[in-house]
Amino acid sequence: MQEFISSNEERMKKTVASLKEGFAALRTGRASASLFDRIRVDYYGEKSPLNQVSNISVPEARLIVIQPYDKSLISEIEKTIRSSELSLNPSNDGKVIRISIPPLTEERRKELVKHAKNQAEQSRVSIRNIRRDGNEELKKLLKDSKLTEDDQGKGETELQKLTGNYIDQVNKVLEEKEKEIMEV
Repeated sequence: MQEFISSNEERMKKTVASLKEGFAALRTGRASASLFDRIRVDYYGEKSPLNQVSNISVPEARLIVIQPYDKSLISEIEKTIRSSELSLNPSNDGKVIRISIPPLTEERRKELVKHAKNQAEQSRVSIRNIRRDGNEELKKLLKDSKLTEDDQGKGETELQKLTGNYIDQVNKVLEEKEKEIMEV
């Protein structure tokens, strides 16, 4: 029974982790190196993560500096960032790329919050689906006489507790991201 609960909890943990990862790529008005986690640059025919071919630093709240380890990559990095969905306008001086993060408009902030809420809702649905699958598995085990009705009830109660806990975590992560997006 413990193994059954643990495997379902692990799936719920992965759902929350995935949400956090998705939120890291959501652009707020503040500079963050995590904005570039999904950016891949063509490096000798291979698509390499930007953070593996350059040093990304945030010297100021609204400025990001990218220093490629190989200077020949500057134009490729600049082109990749321009064509990404981040809507940023990088400039380079031949050695480093500077990206100024413009403040978000009120309308854009509301759009981002709406997007974040949609992502959070998808995570909550995923967690509920994990609970449903777990409950169905418990019913199947009961039907196959591999556990008692009491054990099934305990399992369902435990799954419900886990579901509530992880949905609360999703709500907390969403609340933090909303606050971050809306701060000026």
